[in-house]
Amino acid sequence: MGNLVSVYDRLVGMVSGKFAEALALLITRVALAGIFWRSYKTKIEEGTWFDLTDTTYFLFENEYSGVPIPPDIAAPMAAFSEFLFPILLVVGLATRFAAVSLLGMTLVIQIFVYPDAWWSVHLLWVAMASILIVRGGGLFSADALVVKARGQ
Repeated sequence: MGNLVSVYDRLVGMVSGKFAEALALLITRVALAGIFWRSYKTKIEEGTWFDLTDTTYFLFENEYSGVPIPPDIAAPMAAFSEFLFPILLVVGLATRFAAVSLLGMTLVIQIFVYPDAWWSVHLLWVAMASILIVRGGGLFSADALVVKARGQ
């Protein structure tokens, strides 16, 4: 039994170091960013950066009509957010700000659009955003470079 505990302790030591944490935070940043980036791509005309599709406006007028912002404002706002914050997450720049922003979007979607999707989808998004808010971007992030450059 003592040998098993010793092996367990060594494994925990390996996966709880700075490198392992940095890798886990990088994976979490990319995973959360991917969710919102794919959503952004569905909102725009192919081959453009910010030309929203007619379907996007239709969805915001009908299916997402519970959102308390007019559709002609909410649609471009959502698309821009789904463009900007995933980029910030992947780079690891302003990680906590980007994660808080995507957490806010998740809560709006949960409350006003798909209230039945908490356990199946949104809880996972909230968990990933929460980890990034609490831990930051990790060693493999632009945030870490900024901290290092500032001499902290």
